[in-house]
Amino acid sequence: MQRLIALTCDDDPGFPNDTMNMNLSLYETRVIGCLIEKAITTPDQYPLSLNALVNACNQKSNREPVLELKESTVQDIVDGLIKKYLVSRVDGSRVTKYQHRFCNTEFGVLQLSEKAVGIICELFLRGPQTPGELRNRTERLCNFKDVNEVEAELTNLMAREEPLVVKIPREPGKRESRYAHLFSGNPQSSSLSTTESDEIETEISDRERIDALEKQVYELQLSLDELRQKYKHQSE
Repeated sequence: MQRLIALTCDDDPGFPNDTMNMNLSLYETRVIGCLIEKAITTPDQYPLSLNALVNACNQKSNREPVLELKESTVQDIVDGLIKKYLVSRVDGSRVTKYQHRFCNTEFGVLQLSEKAVGIICELFLRGPQTPGELRNRTERLCNFKDVNEVEAELTNLMAREEPLVVKIPREPGKRESRYAHLFSGNPQSSSLSTTESDEIETEISDRERIDALEKQVYELQLSLDELRQKYKHQSE
């Protein structure tokens, strides 16, 4: 039987009661968004192991931007979210698994409707989107009859005492305005904040360096093999 290792709000005074002071990074929203998504779409495989969570974070479909996070990076993110009481470990099987405590749990204060969860999850996974995009992309998570229902739910989320989403001014040449979540602070004019862009650039830069090193090792191995063959022939 699985044993949940977690603290309730009353157990620890540091539990985040102010939902708008989370200041989540791109990587943190990706991890939380993936946990919410998989809890809804594949409940039989939830909670997620670290390997499953890495695969979900790096998934090519329904992700913007597409990332290539290393397992060690995801582990660091998860550890940080555990300290923020937004993720918890689940023990009891051969591998440690993880589940979100972001909303609608007995441990947190943030309670959201099914439709609100779908919207927030998609905004975490794909960034700012139009109501039409949200309606199409939340089909796996919840049911909206039409775009008007999406707009009504967005209005509810903006009208909360602590607004959870914001309407971004319509960009030149665009027909619709996009909406963004506020769990990472107010969005900048671009879809990614400077900090988030820096994180992506750092990850890409690391990957490029690793690829270059692997290529150098491969070329050195070829040169070594050639020298061995040459020495072998000379000896004969």
